[in-house]
Amino acid sequence: MVSKVLNVKLSNGREMPMVGLGTYARKADPGQFRQAVEWGIEAGYRHIDTASFYDNEEEVGEGINNKIKDGTVTRDQLFVTTKIWNDRHAEGQVVPSLKESLARFKLDYVDLYLVHWPFSVNDKGEDANIDYLETWRGMEQTVQLGLARSIGVSNFNEEQLERLLNNCTIKPVINQFEVNPTLTQHKWVDFCKQHAVVPVAYTPLGLISEARPEFIGKDVIKTDPKLGALADKYGKTRAQIALRYLIQRGIPVIPKSFTKSRIAENLNLFDFELTDSEMALVDSFNINHRCVPANAFKGMKNYPFKNE
Repeated sequence: MVSKVLNVKLSNGREMPMVGLGTYARKADPGQFRQAVEWGIEAGYRHIDTASFYDNEEEVGEGINNKIKDGTVTRDQLFVTTKIWNDRHAEGQVVPSLKESLARFKLDYVDLYLVHWPFSVNDKGEDANIDYLETWRGMEQTVQLGLARSIGVSNFNEEQLERLLNNCTIKPVINQFEVNPTLTQHKWVDFCKQHAVVPVAYTPLGLISEARPEFIGKDVIKTDPKLGALADKYGKTRAQIALRYLIQRGIPVIPKSFTKSRIAENLNLFDFELTDSEMALVDSFNINHRCVPANAFKGMKNYPFKNE
């Protein structure tokens, strides 16, 4: 029987779609984010993921509001996520930062507000050394004020997440981090689930980056013939196989695309199911390659990947 679980229940009782539209891009043409969001909502996406750092909240908001105005969706049918950047980690800065994001969105609330990274920076880009527990107190205020329905974290490691869980009033509902066929993260995914924190996968296709030159040319998503045969079997793309693999592990995904056909394809994951042996095949591509190592922040006290 094919699994058609379209939503995941969060620890606070709210639901989040299993597939969201990612919107990060290093470079973008004017209107590109708005168009992607509009295409996404038209295709059936109900989760839109962005961040203040992406510098696109205004366009993302335009796309959302255009689709609300034309009757495609209502606001309560959408799940909107954004994130606070590292330079606004002081407790008193958190609520104003979210209010600024909401003004750019032209929305009254977000469904999920995330701490983008556990470390903080000052206006010179140096370590501001603000404890993420202080930041979290500000995050809790966004819920109490009705500005965010849920709060969570991104890129926290096991020690950081456990410390936060032991020192908070409102628990984080998700941890968004990199998971894909070349960085499978089984232990970390299981830890999150055991603590009722939903693991959400960014960079879910594991595309090989220039950050680790030794891995270039090993991009299995694009090149492996066994994965290609599996895609042919189901009449799907290689990317759809990789995304389905994560969905079947109970991990929501936020693939990004600015191509209309791919945006639709990335959502079309619920009419087939991989067998145990096929799941094992995709799992075997793991090479512990991190596409987003955040090397510029390696010197920060709370840099999360120090032990790798």
